[in-house]
Amino acid sequence: MSEDVQSKTPDLGPSEKQSALTRYWKSNLRTMLILLVVWAAGGLGAGILIADWLNQFQLFGSGYPLGFWFAHQGSIIIFVLLILVYCLVMNRLDARHHQEIQPSHPEE
Repeated sequence: MSEDVQSKTPDLGPSEKQSALTRYWKSNLRTMLILLVVWAAGGLGAGILIADWLNQFQLFGSGYPLGFWFAHQGSIIIFVLLILVYCLVMNRLDARHHQEIQPSHPEE
């Protein structure tokens, strides 16, 4: 019985698998690029480039200038949050890719 099901299961050919793999890596690289841009904007932009402007504001309850805080703590917090976002996005992408690659088994 299992041989009948496997013989009727449409398997992806090499070109479809290669195409799926190419889409997977393009999505992965796009995700990494977006997250790196966000990290650069948060760490470099807020911590260095616009720090003087941000220093006119203070971090609530601490008295620290906001530009100083972003330069020392904000970029680290942004980095950790981006790692979490990357894990969540890649889990979803991996699940979608595995579902696309694995042949479906029709039930009879």
